[in-house]
Amino acid sequence: MLEELPLLDERKIAILRAVVQEYIATALPVGSTHVATAAGVKVSSATVRNEMAVLEQEGYLTQPHTSAGRIPTDKGYRYFVDHMAQPGRLDSVAQQRVGAFFDTAHGRLEEMLHQTTNLLAQVTHHAAVVVGPRVETAVVRSVQVVSLSARHATVVVVLSNGVVENEPIELPLDVSDLRLAAVTAHLQAHMAGRSLDHIDGVPTTGDREVDAVCAAAVGAAHSTKTDEAVFVGGAASMANAFDAVDTVRSVLHTLEQQYVMVSLVRDVLSRGLSVAIGVEHGVEPLAACSVVVKPVVVDGEHVGTVGVLGPTRMDYPQALATVEVVSDRLGKHLSDGGVSG
Repeated sequence: MLEELPLLDERKIAILRAVVQEYIATALPVGSTHVATAAGVKVSSATVRNEMAVLEQEGYLTQPHTSAGRIPTDKGYRYFVDHMAQPGRLDSVAQQRVGAFFDTAHGRLEEMLHQTTNLLAQVTHHAAVVVGPRVETAVVRSVQVVSLSARHATVVVVLSNGVVENEPIELPLDVSDLRLAAVTAHLQAHMAGRSLDHIDGVPTTGDREVDAVCAAAVGAAHSTKTDEAVFVGGAASMANAFDAVDTVRSVLHTLEQQYVMVSLVRDVLSRGLSVAIGVEHGVEPLAACSVVVKPVVVDGEHVGTVGVLGPTRMDYPQALATVEVVSDRLGKHLSDGGVSG
C-alpha cells in the first residue's frame, strides 16, 4: 500500500482539482486566471497564484517553464485519484460497444482475449493489457504428438480454457508414424481430463521408444504450465501521448516485453492498488506512464487481469470505469464457458 498523503484544505483541493482536470483535457500548463474561473474555486487570480505556489512547494504541482502555468506531479495525480476523482461512468456508446462485444464473443480463448485488448484500447485510447487464466488451472482436453521431421515433433495440448499449447520435442532416430500414433493414444488416455499441475508423468508401456517420446512430451507440456496468456494492444496510441522521441521509444520497447507487463500488473494488484502512477509501479522505462488494473474473477477466484496504460495525465475516472466494466463482463463470460478449444 502507498503512504497516505496529508489532507489539503478545501481551497487547495479545488485548485488542484481544476489544474489536474484542465491538464488532462489539454496537455497544456494551467494558469491562475483559468483556475480562478473553475467551479468551486471562487477566489481571485492573485489568491490562486499564492495557493498554486504553496501546492508547488508541497510537491503537488510543478512549473515546466518560468513563465508558464503549472502541471500536476505524480503526487498531485495520486491525491486526485485518492481524494477527488468522482467514480466514472462509461458513456452510452461505450457501454453498448462493450455489451455488444461480449454478447457476441465466442471461439478460442486466446483470440477472445486478444480482441478484448483491442476493445479496451479503442474505448480508452490508451495501451491495453489483458492477462488470461494461468494454464495450470485448466484441464487437458486433448493431446497429440505431430511429426515435423525425422528428429523433431511438436506436442499439441488443447486445454479446457480454450488455450492451445504447442511445444517442440526431439525424437529418437526414425520413430515411425505408427509409434507416434501409439504415443498420442497413450498420452490421451492418461492426460485427458486432468490439469497439468496434477500430471507428473504417465505409466510406461514397455516400449522403450514410445516411453521415451511420452516422457519428452509430458516434460514439454509441463514447460507451458506457468505461462500466462498476455496480450498488449493499442501501443500505437502511446506514440501520440508523448513529445519526447526517447520516451516513446522506451515505452514501446517495454510494452513488447510480455514478462515485464505480467510482472507489472501482478505487482500492482498484490500491493492492493488499482492505480499506479509514474514511478509507483517500479518499471523505470514506464516512469512517464500510469497503469489502471482490475482483476478478472470467476467463482471467487482471480483468474486474470485487465488494465490500461497511458500517460500520467490520463483520464483516471474514465479508465477506472472502463476496466471495471470490462473485467466484470470478461469474468462472467469465462464463468459461462463462452470460449472453446
